[in-house]
Amino acid sequence: MDSDTFTVYFDGQFWVGLLEVTHDGELRTARHVFGSEPTAPELYEFALHEYGRLSAVAHCSPPVDAGGAERPRRPNPKRLARQVAKETGRPPVSTAAQEAMRLAIESGATARKRESKIRREADGARRRELARAKAKARHRGRA
Repeated sequence: MDSDTFTVYFDGQFWVGLLEVTHDGELRTARHVFGSEPTAPELYEFALHEYGRLSAVAHCSPPVDAGGAERPRRPNPKRLARQVAKETGRPPVSTAAQEAMRLAIESGATARKRESKIRREADGARRRELARAKAKARHRGRA
């Protein structure tokens, strides 16, 4: 059974496309470095113009025994549901600009919380002082 699988992933520095070609129990691979995150139109362009070249490179690479890659096992449905829930709960991949904006918003929120806490404590201290002064006045009979 022959099969081709193309996977796009982030390797920590660049976005990489990995083509895995399985033919007669042998696995051959080829890799394409995209650099920045490819958009859907860029992936479509790649599929139209560069996929054939990448496939030729994969077919020229040294084969590795696929070791049963022809017949994938059916995953446990409960485990699969947990993995899907985990993936959907994970925040989507963000760009550096989005990350910078998130950090700016978070720092503004912490500064706002700190200022409101100081203001609330000062207001509480002022009220306590006022209540203490009223109690002292009542004690002296000046109510």
